[in-house]
Amino acid sequence: MSGKVRHQLFLSGPLSEKLEALAARPGASKSAILEDAVTAWLNRRGASELEDRFSCRLDRMTLALGRIDRDTQVILETLALFIRFELSIQSPLSEGDHAGRALGAKRFEAFVQQVGRQVAGGRRTLIPAKEGQP
Repeated sequence: MSGKVRHQLFLSGPLSEKLEALAARPGASKSAILEDAVTAWLNRRGASELEDRFSCRLDRMTLALGRIDRDTQVILETLALFIRFELSIQSPLSEGDHAGRALGAKRFEAFVQQVGRQVAGGRRTLIPAKEGQP
């Protein structure tokens, strides 16, 4: 009994009868049964507190990841359709068309700069700006 602390408990009549019946079995004691029950209850409560603390955050993160996945799929599909469309209507430039190639390089540079400005400013082309945002 060393290292153990004595507690006085009050149980309802029916619960006390159930405890007596369990303790009457060979190899069982009231102390062992109550110790196991209290340990299990405390472990469940500790796990529940952790779950309560993190479940809200995990739910928000799951929703955010779902939106990111959906947006990425839309962007990839849009890009694929745009590339297919452009390749089907644009004829290739000839090797000697330096003016056409220079214009293409200029347009590409303008496109890259515009993407950079949009990303740096936090603006999105396909999603309308919220109130108070440019």
